[in-house]
Amino acid sequence: MPPLSQYEIEREANIARNRALLEQLELTQAVASLPSKAPKAEPKAKPVQPSKRSKASKEAEAPRRQSARLRRGAVDPNEAPSQKRKREAEEEERLAKEAEERLEAEERARAAKRPRHHDLDIQALVDDLGAEDISTLTESLQAITKEEYPRRAADIHSYADLDDEQEEREVAELRSKLRGLKVVARAKVTEDRVYSAVYHPEPSKDLIFFGDKHGQLGIWDARAAPDEVADEDDDVTPTNKESGKYWRLQLHWPATSKSSISCLKLNPVNSHSLYSTSYDCTIRNLSFGSGASTEVFSTTDNTLISSIDLTPTGADMWISDALGGVTHLDLREDKSKARWYGLSDQKIGSLSLNPTQPNFMVTASNSRALRLVDIRLDAPITPPPSSPGAPEDGNSVGTDETLIFDSATVSEYTQTKRGEGCLRGEWRHDKSVSSAYWDPRGRSIVSTSYDDTLRLWDFNPSCFAKNSSFPSARPFSRLRHNCQTGRWLTILRAQWTPNPDVYPHFTIGNMDHSLDIFTCKGDLITRLSDPKRITAVQAVTCSHPNVLERAASGNGSGRCVLWAPA
Repeated sequence: MPPLSQYEIEREANIARNRALLEQLELTQAVASLPSKAPKAEPKAKPVQPSKRSKASKEAEAPRRQSARLRRGAVDPNEAPSQKRKREAEEEERLAKEAEERLEAEERARAAKRPRHHDLDIQALVDDLGAEDISTLTESLQAITKEEYPRRAADIHSYADLDDEQEEREVAELRSKLRGLKVVARAKVTEDRVYSAVYHPEPSKDLIFFGDKHGQLGIWDARAAPDEVADEDDDVTPTNKESGKYWRLQLHWPATSKSSISCLKLNPVNSHSLYSTSYDCTIRNLSFGSGASTEVFSTTDNTLISSIDLTPTGADMWISDALGGVTHLDLREDKSKARWYGLSDQKIGSLSLNPTQPNFMVTASNSRALRLVDIRLDAPITPPPSSPGAPEDGNSVGTDETLIFDSATVSEYTQTKRGEGCLRGEWRHDKSVSSAYWDPRGRSIVSTSYDDTLRLWDFNPSCFAKNSSFPSARPFSRLRHNCQTGRWLTILRAQWTPNPDVYPHFTIGNMDHSLDIFTCKGDLITRLSDPKRITAVQAVTCSHPNVLERAASGNGSGRCVLWAPA
């Protein structure tokens, strides 16, 4: 055995000293006394597992480039002049054909990125589904057209004359029913972030429509029996699997963030069709009976549509956009007959028509102003000489024949005797107003603002007389609520429960992953949460129009939740 080096001798000595030191400190017994297993941690909430797994599409490998010399092959140095002319003619013909094919491919690629303005059927909207799934979807949509479910409005005087004791009793009854709501169904209804939602009024179903960031419409029958799908993950428990059935329709195109579905509204007359607005600058109507999607309205590429609302008759639609204007569209006429009114110098994020007094519209703008407009007085405005045309800033709105009334024209008209009652009220917020909506009675307004405040107004019915002025009063209630969603979450909006038979209340998502429910007076009814199953902000909410104990919410990944009695 060769002698050890000085380094190895010092190393062995260090090891011996360390071993002796550990024995003196009796660490062996200390280690032996420790528990053999660490305490079991609380199981973390797993995201709901999709039952329908999309296959990853593999792109075909592009052909490798070759030089023209290699494609031509070797040229015979002794070829005859006639053969050379023939070869060169063939080469020119081939190059021209390749250039034509390349131009056609580029045009197809450009067309694939443009919004679709033509009529679309179910097959075009769900081209990745099989015939059986399309048949099931068609039958489900047609089934809800057998009955009419008109949008209902409450009486403007309902719950207005209650004394304190009666009001406490109503709130207590509401709290007792809503505080027991649990997560009864979960599913990844859309592939991307949920932007909008609406609950169908069919009382025997929980049918909810969700619009996502990439123009996809998710239709979720939350209580339907789920399809039998073989498990791919052995560790997925039944509570982490999807519930109900859902279908995904590519309603707006292209399938990018340029086609986010910003608003969904059911036909107020019978709920047999769905209106959707998108950042692709179009509004489409999906008929449940025929399955056809048709374009209702479109603007130019520079004007994003933010929200819509319809009158109770379903004949008139009002549209808000990113240029600070609202468009009136009579659905009985051609869309070229629309009228655009400039009401703000910044984006109007939402508008809402009073359900009992549909002549009154409330708008929420990035200019920090909430405005109350009497739309009965818009007709006397005479078209300016530049109409049809574009506003002064150079951005065009609507179709070529849309009548344009810029903000200067509207402001001048409101200062005349005939137009002095058009703008009935204006209330400033500390930061931009992200939403403002009327309640089902048409007397209360709730607004959401980036100043982390929810504001509530209540108007006496006498204010709605044609020549009456609204009191320039502050909101009667201000609620602190974190609305700092950032760029990765959908803006929080307080949504009234559309059920007119119950005490007015609204729902709003909470940054602490709960769903908050407040009364029309600003009292917190309950805060729904489930930390074991909900680990994301429920940014988008909606409620059943005819069943009290039903609410739905969606998050930034397309996962949606149904809240109902256990």
